[in-house]
Amino acid sequence: MLTIILYFFIAIVVIQLFYYLIVFGKFSFAKKQEFESKNIPISVIVCAKNEEENVIKYIPLLADQNYPDYEIVLIDDASSDNTLDVFEEFEKTYSNIKLVKVKNNEAFWGNKKYALTLGIKAAKKEHLLFTDADCYPTSKDWITAMSSQFTKEKTIVLGYSGYEKIANSLLNKIIRFETLLTAIQYFSWAKMGKPYMGVGRNLAYKKEEFFNVNGFIDHIQIRSGDDDLFINQAANSDNTTISYSPESFTYSAPKTTFKDWFIQKRRHVATATHYKAFDKIQLAIFFSSQLLFLIIPIVLLAFQFQWILVVSLIGFRYLVTWIVTGFAAGKLKEKDVMYWYPIIEIILIFTQINVFVTNIFSKPTHWK
Repeated sequence: MLTIILYFFIAIVVIQLFYYLIVFGKFSFAKKQEFESKNIPISVIVCAKNEEENVIKYIPLLADQNYPDYEIVLIDDASSDNTLDVFEEFEKTYSNIKLVKVKNNEAFWGNKKYALTLGIKAAKKEHLLFTDADCYPTSKDWITAMSSQFTKEKTIVLGYSGYEKIANSLLNKIIRFETLLTAIQYFSWAKMGKPYMGVGRNLAYKKEEFFNVNGFIDHIQIRSGDDDLFINQAANSDNTTISYSPESFTYSAPKTTFKDWFIQKRRHVATATHYKAFDKIQLAIFFSSQLLFLIIPIVLLAFQFQWILVVSLIGFRYLVTWIVTGFAAGKLKEKDVMYWYPIIEIILIFTQINVFVTNIFSKPTHWK
């Protein structure tokens, strides 16, 4: 029996090495990305609901971009605070800002996809660049860097959106590591020709891609997924590319309590259950192999069965994953989280289990 368990453990290690070396290596070992302006007319779209404080801080940063031809479409999704008032002042101040006011609709109550659809239809430009109201770009060349990846064939651009660093916070490192790992996954699979998700905090696509799949209609009843479910449906090997130059990044403030972060994770995991079959399977295999990699060696080492081989496999796996993830962390400016890598990975694995179990018994909440 122990021999069978050992062979099974070897198979798990092989699966992990396949993911990290063959799949994730596509992004981790990719060359540095350069960009130059193509001056494509761009509509930057921001949807906000009760984000008064954030839009006061961040919309001026969007209005101060070094880009010759762009508009900012501000969508107020029936806010109950002063977000609409702030937007109206911005519309008076900046000539390239267009305001879309969304009233509560009984059929789409509290549905961000309905609000975004109105904003997309109101946009004058054919190329759309999305971010959230609580996000800000890292440079004045954000629009330039993201839009530079558009070509005649590549009409969807997946970007990176990280979280601000908080000193001496383990939770912050966990959140940023998870964000890093998620980016490695969707960037790498996109480079493999199997794009499966993107994040709405930094995402671009041509308007025609939205209408080609009838917008959000196929998943309008699902409150989340205006970004990843749309990409899961619309993206393919021919029309999708990635943007990962530092100038193309956006950032936002991370959750500061485990409870708030856990609620956020529940929403993300619940949305992933609606992905295409292949994407759900590859994600399930990756997560299962991570979990089994932790559990199976405990059994083998408890009986000291082939312990030298088992320890060697553990060490080799950690060496490979540390190197691959480390190269990606360097590209995405997240190197500091790698010092905590083994501990954070273990915490994430068991947090994921907790999320799965919790979601079985109750549904997570979504848009405000």
